[in-house]
Amino acid sequence: MKLTVYKISGEETGRKVELKDEIFGIAPNDHAIYLDVKQILANRRQGTHKAKERAEISGSTRKIKRQKGTGTARAGSIKSPLFKGGGRVFGPRPRDYGIKVNKKVKILARKSALSYKAQNSQIMVIEDFLIDEPKTRTISEMRENLKVSDKKLLLVLNQPNKNVYLSSRNLKGVKVITSTDLSTYDIMNASTIAFVESSIDSIHKNFGL
Repeated sequence: MKLTVYKISGEETGRKVELKDEIFGIAPNDHAIYLDVKQILANRRQGTHKAKERAEISGSTRKIKRQKGTGTARAGSIKSPLFKGGGRVFGPRPRDYGIKVNKKVKILARKSALSYKAQNSQIMVIEDFLIDEPKTRTISEMRENLKVSDKKLLLVLNQPNKNVYLSSRNLKGVKVITSTDLSTYDIMNASTIAFVESSIDSIHKNFGL
């Protein structure tokens, strides 16, 4: 598959880059995508939720009423879950929600996600560009020129660029990452993926091609 390289002004450069079918042209595996996205979202959970149970509530241990003759149920402690302020029954405890997904499955998931985007014409390539100083207007105008201002844009760079990141962080629906940080979730969450020209070779190398 070959794609035209565009300038940030929206004009064609006259060059084309080849996207290898081994990455962008495979038969997508939906289950691999599901497993990888599930792991990414699960690993984001802090798991710090906690509710105090009966043994952790501060309060008197005195038996609050006699056992028999009251006409009501027995009650042995004010810390019982039946009373206001008592401990919670089987409340949440801190835990790790992380799950394991095999490396080969994660690779297959990223390839499948990229192939979906390629099939739906949701991938574009733009030439490498520099921003001398952080300006939100630069990225905003680039989106308008490329006609993706109304879409969720994932901009993939070859290496970190602080000015590009600072110029885009205030724009809704724009995310900037490097090719080494590209994840299945980021790919599937974007409406359009814009690769800078130099990042294509990096993507191929990351997959061993």
